[in-house]
Amino acid sequence: MSSDPETPPLMPGERLSREEFERRHAATPKAKAELIKGVVHMSPHAKVLKLEHAQTHLLLATWLGVYAAHTPSALALDNVSYRVDAQNELQPDLVLMLRDGRAYVDAEGFLAGAPELVIEVAVSTADRDLGAKREVYQRAGVQEYAVWHVSEALFNWWVLEQGVYQTLTPNTEQVLHSRVFPGLWLDVPALLRRDLAAMLARLHEGLRSEAHAAFVKQRG
Repeated sequence: MSSDPETPPLMPGERLSREEFERRHAATPKAKAELIKGVVHMSPHAKVLKLEHAQTHLLLATWLGVYAAHTPSALALDNVSYRVDAQNELQPDLVLMLRDGRAYVDAEGFLAGAPELVIEVAVSTADRDLGAKREVYQRAGVQEYAVWHVSEALFNWWVLEQGVYQTLTPNTEQVLHSRVFPGLWLDVPALLRRDLAAMLARLHEGLRSEAHAAFVKQRG
């Protein structure tokens, strides 16, 4: 329920402008909501979903944060509100962006532009993350987009090629290498079995690579 009696509450399926969505969202700050193609989407708040999402989210957040800690030009963000355009305001689970890249924080503290990498953890939102949101990120020019479809034990990573997302292919050890962020290596089997130690061990291999050293030297 809205904390402001004069402001209607957000309702899933409702069509709103981004400005009206933000006005109503500000009046219901506890709501987990996004505006996708002008339509309000709201996530369930069941404790079981919250717990599972939190546990899986933490694995990727730790992995991404360690990379950013060793890469001065990279900035990792968690659950940020992303103003894509007039019809879309998303809340990506994780973002990795270049400090001098195409993404920026606007005057009101929202993420804007096109971050280099967005990651979503799909526990109850797989259809949305793999469908409409993927289309919005592609159109916005997000260079890499990844979704961990938790219930299906799948991790998909796409790269933007000529304006269209193409699947990033893992190597023979099922390790994915980011094309935008050299040294950002993800051991997919370790992720799926929730083995953070193995994930970080593989990441540190990437951080010791010549490609990562050259990237840090070039971009600072």
